[in-house]
Amino acid sequence: MTKRNNILLYVFLIIFGLVLIYPFLFMISATFKTNEEIFTGIGLIPDHFSFEAFRNGWKGIGDTTYGMFLMNSIKLVVPTVLFTIVSSVIVAYGFARFEFPFKKILFGIMVATLMLPQAVVIVPRYLLFHKLGWLDTYLPFYVPALLATFPFFTFMLIQFIRGLPKELDESAILDGCNSFMILTKIHLPLLKPALISVGIFQFMWTWNDFFNSLIYINSVEKYPVSLGLRMFLDAEGAVTWNEIMAMSVVTIFPCVLVFFICQKYFVSGISTSGLKG
Repeated sequence: MTKRNNILLYVFLIIFGLVLIYPFLFMISATFKTNEEIFTGIGLIPDHFSFEAFRNGWKGIGDTTYGMFLMNSIKLVVPTVLFTIVSSVIVAYGFARFEFPFKKILFGIMVATLMLPQAVVIVPRYLLFHKLGWLDTYLPFYVPALLATFPFFTFMLIQFIRGLPKELDESAILDGCNSFMILTKIHLPLLKPALISVGIFQFMWTWNDFFNSLIYINSVEKYPVSLGLRMFLDAEGAVTWNEIMAMSVVTIFPCVLVFFICQKYFVSGISTSGLKG
């Protein structure tokens, strides 16, 4: 009976997995179909393979190609990810290893901001960035990342650092290391899984972010892929769904690639940072 139950369980999981992955497979299949064929059936194999959707979609909208949208996303995402990692690890190191006035109060405030919906602060942020003249630039993304305004990442790294034995720090001090050297030579190599987890999370969240990009960026030539893809939906004319599907595949490819390259470190970072502390 146990073997039979295992077989039934595997069959159920396979069927359930196919159901979940079908929309993704259909999207890939739709990129090779004509716009009319997409709505004539639910099959995954096109009647006639065509790469016109990729060629036409890559031309973009007007004078702005989809390649420009991709470059804008890279300019937006890569610095944001790097700034987030650097600032989060510095703040986490301070909370995890140092004693300073109002530490518990500040830590409580930081944890409380985890419960704060982004919709609550969007208006004050917009007004602040407007007064600073940062609208229609990438500074509303760069500066908050540089100032460690993502408490989820900071808290995750704090938990990870607290799980590292303090004897390592004491041994390093006896060898003549200062606080900065302890961070760079002792902690950072051990923090590699957690740092990669932070990078993956921030990369995917920023790459797929539509709302904040829509609020802070006004010029079409500065649009990231999230806004560029939305421009393909023309409310006044016919929607070329095959081109939208093709550019959607191009859009999600970097996220899928980054995740699978760093998957081993990602799983390790999430498991350890969640259990230690």
